[in-house]
Amino acid sequence: MPARGPLVDPDVLTVIATACRDRERLRLDYESNGGAATRREIEPYRLVSLRQRWYLLAWDLGRDDWRTFRVDRIHPRTPAGSRFTPRAMPPDADIATRVERAVGESVWRFRARVIVHAPASHVRQRLPIQVDVESLGENRCAFEPGSDDPQQLARYLGMLDADFEIVESPELAAALLTLIGRYQRALADPTAASRDPVS
Repeated sequence: MPARGPLVDPDVLTVIATACRDRERLRLDYESNGGAATRREIEPYRLVSLRQRWYLLAWDLGRDDWRTFRVDRIHPRTPAGSRFTPRAMPPDADIATRVERAVGESVWRFRARVIVHAPASHVRQRLPIQVDVESLGENRCAFEPGSDDPQQLARYLGMLDADFEIVESPELAAALLTLIGRYQRALADPTAASRDPVS
């Protein structure tokens, strides 16, 4: 079926799934959030499908800690590494929570700090993913959303149904200006929106 998100090579999924099953270390090139390539050696544990993307929970030997990797950014190197003794793992429900939190916090190309003029509970209820929301008072809070597409992030912020401020992120500010212009043209001339190419 057609997909809107990044496509994953089935051969890469097969390599990773096999390494998880056989408890074999993986050596790979990984594209970071900023687009830089890094060399990693990991112990792969779980493949997780979340919102039309594949993620890998693994123990990163170089960081000596658990890490979540986006599979569409993984480029396995052959041959595979040696077998490893599995580490103690949390229950599957905790793994799902860990991956969802990592997705919400760290795997996007664009990050922003947003202050919302609404209670933290209001923002948590309206966000599509689990993100830490910092309460700044009764009717004020802050959180740090991310996305590969600043325009998609701008559209999500419109769904908060509250006033907000962009503290950090020139990409998000530019995306908001693009949307503002599009909406203003639509109000001035109902046919203008159809003539405006989608960015």
